[in-house]
Amino acid sequence: MNKQLSVKGLQISVASVLVAVAMQSHAGSFSQDKLPKEVQVPAGHMVAMYTKAEGNITWECKTDADNAEKAKWAFAGPRAILSDKKGNQLVSYFGPPATWESVDGSSITGTQLAVSPSAKGSIPMQLVQANKSERPGALEGVTYVQRINLNGGAAPESGCTTDLIGHKVVVNYSGDYLFWKAK
Repeated sequence: MNKQLSVKGLQISVASVLVAVAMQSHAGSFSQDKLPKEVQVPAGHMVAMYTKAEGNITWECKTDADNAEKAKWAFAGPRAILSDKKGNQLVSYFGPPATWESVDGSSITGTQLAVSPSAKGSIPMQLVQANKSERPGALEGVTYVQRINLNGGAAPESGCTTDLIGHKVVVNYSGDYLFWKAK
């Protein structure tokens, strides 16, 4: 999506316009009252962008670190498209390390601060403290990323045995990612 729009000599990328509109539609309008305390963003921040995620989590069958005679599923990485409420792609999410990259080229990584259980079969809710974006754009100034309203993505409950070490399984998931900035 590299289309440019020229307005009286000013070039604006279509991607930048989409991100700006998405950021304005939810800025500061989200209540955390019904979320577990562990994944709530500290006071002094506001929602800068609210996105809907569709993607998958890859799990790899590995030797259990606590018992070499057993195997268990280990997180191998995410891949998701984060879109606005109209379905326009705003951010790609991938890893490891967990990376969020906006269509405008700005990107962030982060450190997981907390998780809280979600529905059975779903990955947990999560709070991540964002590292500074090295490039200007929509993710510049993001301080926290919050993952909520999850459906799916959890590791399979069975199927990982020592005979299948190295085997990978991809599990679909959906959820919401909120990008927070300091007020």
